[in-house]
Amino acid sequence: MSERGAILFARYAYPPNELGYCGPADASALLRAEATAAIERHARRFEGAWCYLELLAESAGLPDPLDERVVEAYWIGNELLDRTDPAALLARLRERFRGQRGGTWREAAGRALAHHSFQVFDVYPWAGLLRDSAHPTALSVLDRCRIRTGVVRSVHGESATVVSRPLRWTGTHLVPGAPCEESVRWSRGGRSLIPGLSPGDVVALHWDWVCDVITGSQAARVESTEARQLGAQGLAAPGTAGRAAAGAAAALSAARETRR
Repeated sequence: MSERGAILFARYAYPPNELGYCGPADASALLRAEATAAIERHARRFEGAWCYLELLAESAGLPDPLDERVVEAYWIGNELLDRTDPAALLARLRERFRGQRGGTWREAAGRALAHHSFQVFDVYPWAGLLRDSAHPTALSVLDRCRIRTGVVRSVHGESATVVSRPLRWTGTHLVPGAPCEESVRWSRGGRSLIPGLSPGDVVALHWDWVCDVITGSQAARVESTEARQLGAQGLAAPGTAGRAAAGAAAALSAARETRR
Protein backbone atom coordinates (compact mmCIF):
# COMPACT_ATOMS: atom_id res chain seq x y z
CA MET A 1 0.00 0.00 0.00
CA SER A 2 1.21 3.49 -0.86
CA GLU A 3 1.64 5.57 2.29
CA ARG A 4 1.72 8.79 0.28
CA GLY A 5 -1.43 7.81 -1.59
CA ALA A 6 -3.28 6.90 1.60
CA ILE A 7 -2.44 10.25 3.17
CA LEU A 8 -3.43 12.08 -0.02
CA PHE A 9 -6.79 10.32 0.01
CA ALA A 10 -7.31 11.26 3.65
CA ARG A 11 -6.59 14.93 2.96
CA TYR A 12 -9.52 15.19 0.56
CA ALA A 13 -11.91 12.67 2.12
CA TYR A 14 -11.77 13.96 5.69
CA PRO A 15 -14.06 17.02 5.38
CA PRO A 16 -17.22 15.28 4.05
CA ASN A 17 -16.53 12.33 6.35
CA GLU A 18 -16.33 14.62 9.38
CA LEU A 19 -19.61 16.27 8.34
CA GLY A 20 -21.28 12.86 8.06
CA TYR A 21 -21.96 13.05 4.32
CA CYS A 22 -19.97 9.99 3.25
CA GLY A 23 -17.70 7.30 4.60
CA PRO A 24 -17.85 5.37 7.88
CA ALA A 25 -17.97 6.74 11.40
CA ASP A 26 -14.88 8.10 13.21
CA ALA A 27 -13.54 10.54 10.62
CA SER A 28 -10.63 11.24 12.98
CA ALA A 29 -9.07 8.00 11.70
CA LEU A 30 -8.22 9.92 8.53
CA LEU A 31 -6.12 12.43 10.49
CA ARG A 32 -3.78 9.78 11.87
CA ALA A 33 -1.04 9.92 9.26
CA GLU A 34 1.04 7.44 11.24
CA ALA A 35 -1.63 4.75 10.78
CA THR A 36 -1.89 4.33 7.03
CA ALA A 37 -3.31 0.81 7.33
CA ALA A 38 -6.23 2.30 9.28
CA ILE A 39 -6.67 4.93 6.57
CA GLU A 40 -6.87 2.19 3.94
CA ARG A 41 -9.53 0.31 5.91
CA HIS A 42 -11.46 3.55 6.29
CA ALA A 43 -11.09 4.44 2.59
CA ARG A 44 -12.54 1.10 1.44
CA ARG A 45 -15.81 2.03 3.13
CA PHE A 46 -16.33 5.17 1.05
CA GLU A 47 -19.14 3.85 -1.14
CA GLY A 48 -18.63 6.36 -3.95
CA ALA A 49 -14.93 7.19 -4.09
CA TRP A 50 -13.57 3.67 -3.67
CA CYS A 51 -15.15 2.28 -6.84
CA TYR A 52 -13.56 5.11 -8.85
CA LEU A 53 -10.15 4.40 -7.31
CA GLU A 54 -10.46 0.68 -8.07
CA LEU A 55 -11.35 1.31 -11.70
CA LEU A 56 -8.60 3.92 -12.18
CA ALA A 57 -6.02 1.50 -10.77
CA GLU A 58 -7.24 -1.40 -12.91
CA SER A 59 -7.27 0.72 -16.07
CA ALA A 60 -3.70 1.88 -15.42
CA GLY A 61 -2.43 -1.61 -14.55
CA LEU A 62 -1.65 -0.56 -10.98
CA PRO A 63 -2.23 -3.01 -8.11
CA ASP A 64 -3.11 -0.43 -5.45
CA PRO A 65 -6.24 1.76 -5.54
CA LEU A 66 -4.42 4.06 -3.12
CA ASP A 67 -1.45 4.55 -5.40
CA GLU A 68 -0.65 8.26 -5.25
CA ARG A 69 -1.22 8.68 -9.00
CA VAL A 70 -4.65 7.05 -8.74
CA VAL A 71 -5.73 9.22 -5.81
CA GLU A 72 -4.52 12.38 -7.55
CA ALA A 73 -6.44 11.42 -10.70
CA TYR A 74 -9.71 11.15 -8.80
CA TRP A 75 -9.48 14.32 -6.70
CA ILE A 76 -7.34 16.62 -8.88
CA GLY A 77 -7.01 14.99 -12.30
CA ASN A 78 -4.08 13.63 -14.29
CA GLU A 79 -3.32 11.48 -17.33
CA LEU A 80 -4.84 8.35 -15.75
CA LEU A 81 -8.31 9.75 -16.42
CA ASP A 82 -7.76 9.27 -20.14
CA ARG A 83 -7.01 5.56 -19.66
CA THR A 84 -10.37 4.79 -18.06
CA ASP A 85 -13.21 3.73 -20.36
CA PRO A 86 -16.41 5.76 -19.71
CA ALA A 87 -18.55 2.68 -20.43
CA ALA A 88 -16.61 0.69 -17.84
CA LEU A 89 -17.16 3.46 -15.31
CA LEU A 90 -20.91 3.48 -15.91
CA ALA A 91 -21.03 -0.31 -15.59
CA ARG A 92 -19.18 -0.06 -12.26
CA LEU A 93 -21.56 2.63 -11.02
CA ARG A 94 -24.62 0.58 -12.02
CA GLU A 95 -23.27 -2.25 -9.91
CA ARG A 96 -22.34 -0.05 -6.96
CA PHE A 97 -25.48 2.11 -6.90
CA ARG A 98 -28.04 -0.50 -7.96
CA GLY A 99 -31.50 0.51 -6.78
CA GLN A 100 -30.50 4.06 -5.84
CA ARG A 101 -32.17 7.04 -7.50
CA GLY A 102 -30.82 10.46 -8.29
CA GLY A 103 -28.40 12.10 -10.68
CA THR A 104 -28.08 12.00 -14.46
CA TRP A 105 -25.17 9.56 -14.69
CA ARG A 106 -27.16 6.71 -16.28
CA GLU A 107 -27.50 8.79 -19.43
CA ALA A 108 -23.96 10.17 -19.25
CA ALA A 109 -22.09 7.79 -21.57
CA GLY A 110 -20.44 10.65 -23.45
CA ARG A 111 -19.25 12.54 -20.39
CA ALA A 112 -18.54 9.86 -17.77
CA LEU A 113 -15.16 10.55 -16.15
CA ALA A 114 -13.53 8.82 -13.18
CA HIS A 115 -13.12 12.15 -11.40
CA HIS A 116 -14.76 13.67 -8.34
CA SER A 117 -16.43 16.34 -10.48
CA PHE A 118 -18.47 13.63 -12.23
CA GLN A 119 -19.59 12.26 -8.87
CA VAL A 120 -20.64 15.76 -7.76
CA PHE A 121 -22.37 17.02 -10.89
CA ASP A 122 -23.76 13.78 -12.38
CA VAL A 123 -24.09 11.06 -9.75
CA TYR A 124 -25.47 13.24 -6.97
CA PRO A 125 -28.95 14.74 -7.67
CA TRP A 126 -28.08 18.36 -6.83
CA ALA A 127 -27.33 19.59 -10.38
CA GLY A 128 -30.71 18.36 -11.57
CA LEU A 129 -32.45 20.00 -8.62
CA LEU A 130 -30.67 23.26 -9.35
CA ARG A 131 -31.68 23.16 -12.99
CA ASP A 132 -35.30 22.36 -12.11
CA SER A 133 -35.83 24.73 -9.19
CA ALA A 134 -32.78 27.02 -8.76
CA HIS A 135 -32.91 26.07 -5.08
CA PRO A 136 -30.11 27.82 -3.14
CA THR A 137 -29.35 24.68 -1.12
CA ALA A 138 -28.54 22.80 -4.32
CA LEU A 139 -26.15 25.54 -5.40
CA SER A 140 -24.48 25.61 -1.98
CA VAL A 141 -23.95 21.83 -1.89
CA LEU A 142 -22.52 21.76 -5.42
CA ASP A 143 -20.15 24.60 -4.59
CA ARG A 144 -18.88 23.10 -1.35
CA CYS A 145 -18.79 19.45 -2.40
CA ARG A 146 -16.62 20.05 -5.48
CA ILE A 147 -12.86 20.43 -5.16
CA ARG A 148 -12.14 24.12 -5.64
CA THR A 149 -9.01 26.26 -5.63
CA GLY A 150 -8.11 29.27 -3.52
CA VAL A 151 -5.26 31.46 -2.30
CA VAL A 152 -4.38 31.83 1.38
CA ARG A 153 -4.56 35.42 2.62
CA SER A 154 -3.85 34.87 6.29
CA VAL A 155 -3.43 32.07 8.82
CA HIS A 156 -4.76 32.22 12.37
CA GLY A 157 -4.30 29.13 14.51
CA GLU A 158 -6.00 26.14 12.94
CA SER A 159 -8.00 28.31 10.54
CA ALA A 160 -7.14 30.42 7.53
CA THR A 161 -8.71 33.12 5.40
CA VAL A 162 -8.73 32.07 1.76
CA VAL A 163 -9.80 33.87 -1.40
CA SER A 164 -11.78 31.63 -3.76
CA ARG A 165 -14.44 31.92 -6.46
CA PRO A 166 -17.81 30.37 -5.49
CA LEU A 167 -20.12 28.99 -8.12
CA ARG A 168 -22.92 31.28 -9.30
CA TRP A 169 -26.13 30.18 -11.02
CA THR A 170 -27.22 32.43 -13.89
CA GLY A 171 -30.54 30.64 -14.39
CA THR A 172 -29.09 28.51 -17.18
CA HIS A 173 -25.40 28.00 -16.34
CA LEU A 174 -23.00 27.51 -13.45
CA VAL A 175 -20.19 30.07 -13.68
CA PRO A 176 -17.33 31.17 -11.39
CA GLY A 177 -18.41 34.08 -9.22
CA ALA A 178 -16.34 37.04 -8.12
CA PRO A 179 -13.39 36.27 -5.80
CA CYS A 180 -14.33 36.51 -2.14
CA GLU A 181 -12.85 35.65 1.23
CA GLU A 182 -13.93 32.65 3.26
CA SER A 183 -12.80 31.15 6.55
CA VAL A 184 -11.61 27.55 6.35
CA ARG A 185 -9.80 25.07 8.57
CA TRP A 186 -6.56 23.22 7.92
CA SER A 187 -6.07 21.48 11.28
CA ARG A 188 -8.19 20.08 14.09
CA GLY A 189 -7.03 19.54 17.65
CA GLY A 190 -3.43 19.90 16.53
CA ARG A 191 -3.81 17.23 13.84
CA SER A 192 -3.40 17.97 10.15
CA LEU A 193 -2.20 16.10 7.07
CA ILE A 194 -0.33 19.11 5.69
CA PRO A 195 2.74 20.59 7.41
CA GLY A 196 1.34 24.13 7.55
CA LEU A 197 0.09 27.09 5.57
CA SER A 198 1.52 30.45 4.57
CA PRO A 199 -0.05 33.54 3.00
CA GLY A 200 0.13 33.21 -0.77
CA ASP A 201 -0.19 29.42 -0.86
CA VAL A 202 -2.44 28.10 -3.63
CA VAL A 203 -4.66 25.43 -2.08
CA ALA A 204 -7.32 22.85 -2.88
CA LEU A 205 -10.49 23.15 -0.80
CA HIS A 206 -13.27 20.66 -0.01
CA TRP A 207 -16.22 21.89 2.02
CA ASP A 208 -14.68 24.13 4.73
CA TRP A 209 -11.27 22.41 4.76
CA VAL A 210 -7.87 23.04 3.16
CA CYS A 211 -6.93 19.69 1.63
CA ASP A 212 -3.49 20.48 0.23
CA VAL A 213 -1.10 23.11 -1.05
CA ILE A 214 -1.06 22.59 -4.82
CA THR A 215 0.93 23.66 -7.85
CA GLY A 216 -0.20 25.98 -10.60
CA SER A 217 -0.64 23.10 -13.02
CA GLN A 218 -2.74 21.19 -10.49
CA ALA A 219 -4.94 24.24 -9.91
CA ALA A 220 -5.45 24.62 -13.66
CA ARG A 221 -6.32 20.91 -13.93
CA VAL A 222 -8.94 21.16 -11.16
CA GLU A 223 -10.64 24.11 -12.82
CA SER A 224 -10.45 22.91 -16.42
CA THR A 225 -11.69 19.40 -15.53
CA GLU A 226 -14.67 20.86 -13.69
CA ALA A 227 -15.41 23.16 -16.63
CA ARG A 228 -15.20 20.19 -19.01
CA GLN A 229 -17.76 18.26 -16.96
CA LEU A 230 -20.12 21.20 -16.67
CA GLY A 231 -19.80 21.89 -20.38
CA ALA A 232 -20.56 18.28 -21.29
CA GLN A 233 -23.69 18.43 -19.13
CA GLY A 234 -24.77 21.75 -20.65
CA LEU A 235 -24.28 23.62 -17.38
CA ALA A 236 -21.27 25.73 -18.37
CA ALA A 237 -21.32 28.90 -20.42
CA PRO A 238 -19.42 28.72 -23.74
CA GLY A 239 -15.67 29.21 -23.34
CA THR A 240 -15.67 28.44 -19.62
CA ALA A 241 -12.87 25.87 -19.85
CA GLY A 242 -10.45 28.47 -21.19
CA ARG A 243 -11.49 31.00 -18.60
CA ALA A 244 -11.05 28.38 -15.86
CA ALA A 245 -7.39 27.91 -16.76
CA ALA A 246 -6.99 31.68 -16.87
CA GLY A 247 -8.57 31.87 -13.42
CA ALA A 248 -5.98 29.46 -12.03
CA ALA A 249 -3.22 31.59 -13.53
CA ALA A 250 -4.75 34.69 -11.95
CA ALA A 251 -4.79 32.93 -8.58
CA LEU A 252 -1.08 32.24 -8.85
CA SER A 253 -0.45 35.87 -9.75
CA ALA A 254 -2.41 36.96 -6.70
CA ALA A 255 -0.38 34.52 -4.59
CA ARG A 256 2.87 36.09 -5.74
CA GLU A 257 1.54 39.55 -4.92
CA THR A 258 0.59 38.38 -1.42
CA ARG A 259 4.12 37.13 -0.74
CA ARG A 260 5.68 40.52 -1.55
